[in-house]
Amino acid sequence: MIEKYLYPYSNEWPEKFTRESELIKQTLGNLIIDIEHIGSTSIPDLASKPIIDIAVLTDSISNTNIFVDALEKIGYSYKPEMSSVERIFLRKGEPAEYHLSISEAKYTYWTRQLLFRDYLRKYKEYRVEYQKIKENSIKSLKEEDLIDISKSKEYSAQKGPFIQKVLQLAEQELV
Repeated sequence: MIEKYLYPYSNEWPEKFTRESELIKQTLGNLIIDIEHIGSTSIPDLASKPIIDIAVLTDSISNTNIFVDALEKIGYSYKPEMSSVERIFLRKGEPAEYHLSISEAKYTYWTRQLLFRDYLRKYKEYRVEYQKIKENSIKSLKEEDLIDISKSKEYSAQKGPFIQKVLQLAEQELV
């Protein structure tokens, strides 16, 4: 059952990120300060949902329509229910192939994503632990949560304590 939701790491994922990030750069131009591959598909040797998570850093997200209008032209759909004060969230593909989060430096979203990614890239034991948590979580999810794991509050909640632990360890390592 897990194989239906989590796929072994694929070298195609960084390539997909590179191609899509170029398209996003062409579309958003000088609105972009930085763009990064985040999430599980950005961490070698970690099983993941085959959805490429992309983060864009910009000066301001106060005018959502600037981003939404431009990105809809290349196939993205704005998901206000998955957005927050810290980020504008969009998806592309059916089923979803790309998740795009747009944030600004005044929020910690960007820093948290990079800290978590970089720490798991560096420490195999935490990658292994995270994968086990994800696998166990999927086994315990209700059928309605399995329809779209990305929207599952239960799946996110079960990963939450581990993510917080890793962020604390990563921050301590910076000191």
